[in-house]
Amino acid sequence: MNDLTNILILSCGTRNKIVQYFKKELTGRGEVIATDCSELAPALYDADKHFIVPRMNDEGYLDVILNICKENDVKAVLSLIDPELSLLARNRDRFLEIGTTPIVSDYDLVEMCFDKYQFSEFLIENAFNTIRSYIDKELFYKDVEAGKIEYPVFVKPVRGSASINISKVTTKEEIELLFDRYDNLMIQEFMDGIEYGADTYIDMISGEPVAIFIKEKIKMRAGETDKSVSIRDEKLFDLIKRFVKIAGFKGIIDIDIFKVDGEYYISEVNPRFGGGYPHAYETGVNIPGMIINNLEGIENQEKIGQYDEDVYMMKFNEVKIIRK
Repeated sequence: MNDLTNILILSCGTRNKIVQYFKKELTGRGEVIATDCSELAPALYDADKHFIVPRMNDEGYLDVILNICKENDVKAVLSLIDPELSLLARNRDRFLEIGTTPIVSDYDLVEMCFDKYQFSEFLIENAFNTIRSYIDKELFYKDVEAGKIEYPVFVKPVRGSASINISKVTTKEEIELLFDRYDNLMIQEFMDGIEYGADTYIDMISGEPVAIFIKEKIKMRAGETDKSVSIRDEKLFDLIKRFVKIAGFKGIIDIDIFKVDGEYYISEVNPRFGGGYPHAYETGVNIPGMIINNLEGIENQEKIGQYDEDVYMMKFNEVKIIRK
C-alpha cells in the first residue's frame, strides 16, 4: 500500500461538483476515482480516473467495486445514491479487510433512514418533533374525524427517494385510489412552514458532530435543492447535535427539517452528500477536507456554524463534451 489518500466515488452521475471538491482537496495527497454504469455520466470526466461498472443490482457488482479498490489502493469509498448506501454498509467488513473505509453510517441506521415510517417512530420514541405519519389509512380517517389532522396530506412510498411517486391529496377518495393502486404507501401530514436542509458531518474518529451548515430551501427540483440561502440558528444547531448523537450517525448526512409556528420538525435524513451540498462548500464548510483528515488519522475540530449567513445558491445547467 502507498501513502496516497485515494477516494472512490460510486454512482457519480451528474454530481460533478462533489468530484471537483474532492479533487481540489486531494491535490498532491491522492486521487479521485469515479464510477458509474453509464459512460455518459458527466461527473466521471472530472475525476482523475474513472471506470464504467455494471448496474448496482447486477450479480458480481460488489466484486467489481472491491477489485477497483484493491487495484487502486483506495482508502475510502462513498456513494452518491441511496440504494448503494445499504450495500456499502452491509459489506463494511469486506471493504475494511482490503484497507478501504466505507464512508457511511451503520447498516441498521441506513435502512431506518430509508423506511420513512420506521424513522418517524424512532423520532417519536426519542422525543423529537416530527411529521405525523400513518401506514394504517383507517387510523388516519379516525384522526381526521377527531380533528387531529386535516387535508391536504401527502401520500408517498414508505421507501423512496428523489420525491418519486409523492402525491398531495385532499380527499378520502384519492387516498383509496392510491392505496388500491400501489403497495407500501404511507400518509404524512402537510407541513405548512419553512423547509431547511442541514449538511452535517460527524467525525469518524471522535463520533462528534463537527460541521453543520443550514440552508433555507427556496426552490426544489426532483427532490434536490435548486435555490437556497444560508442561515444560522443556535436552537437548530443544538437540536441537530442532540439528534445525531442519539441516532449514532457517522460521516456525512443531509437532514431535512421543517419550521412551523416557531417549532422545528425533523422530516428525514439522507445518509450521504445531499444535492444541495455545494452551497455549504462554497461558504467554507469543507466536508471533503474533514473526510480526508479522518482518513489520515486526524480528528477534526468542531466548526459548527462557522460560515456567513444570507449567502444564496442558485443551480444552473452546464455542458460536458467528450469525443470518442
